[in-house]
Formats: sequence, structure tokens, C-alpha cells
Amino acid sequence: MKKNTINLDINRINNLKVNLSAIERRTSTITKRRTVKKDYQVAWLLKAVTLLDLTTLEGDDTFGKVDKLCAKGMNPISNTILDNLGLPKNSVHVGAVCVYHNLVQHAQEILKNKLPVASVSTGFPAGLSSFQTRKKEIINSIHSGAKEIDVVINRTYVLRNEWKKLYDEIKDFKLAAKTRKLKVILGTGEIGTLRNVAKASLVAMMAGADFIKTSTGKEKTNANLNNSLVMLRMIREFYEYTGKKIGFKPAGGISTAKEVLNYLILMYEELGSEWMHPSLFRIGASRLLIDIERQLYHYAVGRYANSNKMAMT
Repeated sequence: MKKNTINLDINRINNLKVNLSAIERRTSTITKRRTVKKDYQVAWLLKAVTLLDLTTLEGDDTFGKVDKLCAKGMNPISNTILDNLGLPKNSVHVGAVCVYHNLVQHAQEILKNKLPVASVSTGFPAGLSSFQTRKKEIINSIHSGAKEIDVVINRTYVLRNEWKKLYDEIKDFKLAAKTRKLKVILGTGEIGTLRNVAKASLVAMMAGADFIKTSTGKEKTNANLNNSLVMLRMIREFYEYTGKKIGFKPAGGISTAKEVLNYLILMYEELGSEWMHPSLFRIGASRLLIDIERQLYHYAVGRYANSNKMAMT
């Protein structure tokens, strides 16, 4: 059995290099030359639905809003569409629902372990409250029934190159989370450079992250193909020298079916089919499902649906 954490390798961290021009050339091949059409597009969009962490993280979140989120998570594609595609009713569901930690218990009571409930924690989204407060949030979320914990790092550690402090923080979060899946949010839009993205990714994995995640969704720059490619390359490097598979979660700003297909293609080409599963790939989104269902309806029925034809959140 592989250990959750490995020793921090400062030399490996400091020697990381990122070639921005090469990154941009690589990601441009996804947007300019790769396409998925017709039946294949339907299959990939259905796959994307199963990878979603269907999310609500707003100041006006209520029990009623979480009720709708959970219902949509269990039945994200209308039975009209599934029937036209020749699929059984209620045969598709999302990867998890993601809520603030004070709403975890309510979501868990509704879902009754039919779907994992993920909780954002550790001072989300800024990650600047006291360490003890942030750690207590993890423990409280677990007591409320959370199966997955999305934690926010202190981004100042990255900006100051304080890799040991970052490593120790994430390692402590992992210890608090115990057996729960720990998704470490790097806040890629707030840590300066793609080289910092690479370094923070590797430190997080060394410290025990089960997933590395691009963003909170609250930054000015959230998930994009460039920062995602850097993180995927770090996941591959980590796997090559440890044998441990780490998951990836792009989040924030992915709102259309066309955009999500780019992320699926990038993941498939960089890490292969083994990573195309909810255990290793999640997509954080709140509005994305609306457009996916809209595109599937068009394929299944031959026209775009009015909003009242689909059970949207």
C-alpha cells in the first residue's frame, strides 16, 4: 500500500521549468485542430456529465437551493433525452455535489450516500483564516457527512516560495481528512506564474493530495487549458516516479459544452483512458450542465429546447 505522503523534495521543486511558448503551442492544437462530432460528441458529453462536481457556492445558498442541486445531480439529463438516445431512465448521474460545509448535512440527508457530497473548506475561497479554524472546518464537514473535501491553500506560501510551509499545511489537512478524498485548490489565477503552478502542484501531491484543482471559481482567472496542461504534466511526472495516480479537477469558468470537450480531449491525450473516470477526473461547474443538456436535447430531438423542457438547477 502506497503512503499518502512522500518526503518533500526541494531540489525537484526548485529545478522545475515551464516553457510558456511550448505550453501555448500544445493547447492551441486542442482548440484549433481537434473536433468531436455527432455520436462521438454525445458520448463525450455524457461522459462529462458523470465527471461533474455539480456546485453551488453562493452567499444566498439555502436548503431549498441544495434540494434542487441534489435532485439535479441524481437526474442531470432529462428522461426525454435519455429515451431518445435509447438509454434507461435515470441512468446518468454526476460525480458529486459540492456545497459549503454548513449545508453538507442537509445534502447528505437528501442523497443518502447515493452520490458523494463534497464540501469546500479551510477558509474558502481566500484561505486566509487561522490555521486552526481552517482545520476545524474539515473536521466539521466530515462529521456532517462529507465524503470529499476541497481545501484552499494559503497562496502566499507559493508567492514567497515557502514550499515547506505549504507542504506542512496540506499534510496536516490530509491528516484531518483521514480517508476522505482531499482535493487541493491551488488558486492558479492568484499564484503568479505557470512555473508556480507546476511547483505548487508537485508540493500538493507530495503532501498527500488525492486531487489537484485549478481554482475556487472566485478568482479573476480560473481554469484554462494552459494551467490545466501544466498540472496534468505534473500529475504524469509524479506518477512516473512514485507510481501513485493523482486526480485532476479544473474548476471555474467552464460553462459550455464546447469548452468541456477541450478539457476531456486534453486529459485523454495527456494521461490516457485510465484517468477518464470520476475517481481521477472531476470538473467543477454550476452552469455547464445547462449547456450540455441543451446540446444533447438538440441531438436527440432535432431542435433546441425551451428552458421549461429541461429540469435545470
